[in-house]
Amino acid sequence: MLYAILCYNQEDVTSAWSKAHDDEVMAKLGVVQERLAKEGRLGPVARLMPTTAATTLRKDRDPPLVLDGPFAETKEQLLGFYIVDCDSLDGALDIAKDLGKANPGGSYEIRPIALFNPGPAGQEPAAP
Repeated sequence: MLYAILCYNQEDVTSAWSKAHDDEVMAKLGVVQERLAKEGRLGPVARLMPTTAATTLRKDRDPPLVLDGPFAETKEQLLGFYIVDCDSLDGALDIAKDLGKANPGGSYEIRPIALFNPGPAGQEPAAP
């Protein structure tokens, strides 16, 4: 069974880190990632861009409403995510609209990501 580990922290704190401090934290994470990779348990690792780069599609409206920034009702929780390759935000919104047609209600947050460690190409992590 694979697990997604969604990392939460205070964005205003982590975005204020100096480059040296950020590099130090990433190096420490790299040690853990290297161990997990050697064990065959590491899949793709993604570092989300800041929430200021997010776009939300409110799919419970007709037509769906596109909002700048993250937005979800407090009764909604993050349940999973898709990683899609698109040429632009519009392409990602088109995919989110298609997903919304298949799974009505709630919202999708569309955020650009910067890969920290994409994992070995074409290699699936082993189940623990």
